[in-house]
Amino acid sequence: MDEGQGMEEKPVGSSAKRDQAWVERALNGDQAAYTELLETYHDNIYYMMLKMVRNTDDAEDLTIEAFGKAFKRLPSFNPEYAFSTWLFRIASNNAIDFIRKKKKASTFSIDQNAEDDDGRTAFDVRSDGLNPEQEFMKGQRIEEIHKIIDTLKPKYKLLVELRYLKEYSYDEIAAEMDLPLGTVKAQLFRARELMYEIVKHRGNQF
Repeated sequence: MDEGQGMEEKPVGSSAKRDQAWVERALNGDQAAYTELLETYHDNIYYMMLKMVRNTDDAEDLTIEAFGKAFKRLPSFNPEYAFSTWLFRIASNNAIDFIRKKKKASTFSIDQNAEDDDGRTAFDVRSDGLNPEQEFMKGQRIEEIHKIIDTLKPKYKLLVELRYLKEYSYDEIAAEMDLPLGTVKAQLFRARELMYEIVKHRGNQF
């Protein structure tokens, strides 16, 4: 579904003007504007995700994914509509896709068992609820992950190491790096996106 369809026209209130100013700054390369947008709408998006998926970890991941998708599509954002409505539509559609994939992955029949090369019955149950970046993080060998991490800028490298290798929470990373929580989340989804792009362009060869 086109995120622009069915949306209300942008109100003329101060919040809409503020959001539009941040969008314009972000499109001009101002990284702080991305953080402002994330910090302003993070909690609202998170609680909407939590209501939909009823799992705090999934809700947090879906929240970050929603902002990642929105920021990636920012050049196509139509200022005739409210940024908040557009963002919530992206987040909602992303959560619906996640729920559908998770439900599909969890429903399989014993009659669908397959035999492996040795004639033994085997199940091939994949976690279809993961997005491409998460599939990459889950599927890569540790040494490959380290090679990819080493190609990142220092700030992204440390973020990824703390989050995925040392399994720090977002709050712990913020405290460790002395950064606002919103900045940590914004930079982390950017780091994950960069890693996925590296793998995609290299054809997964290391």
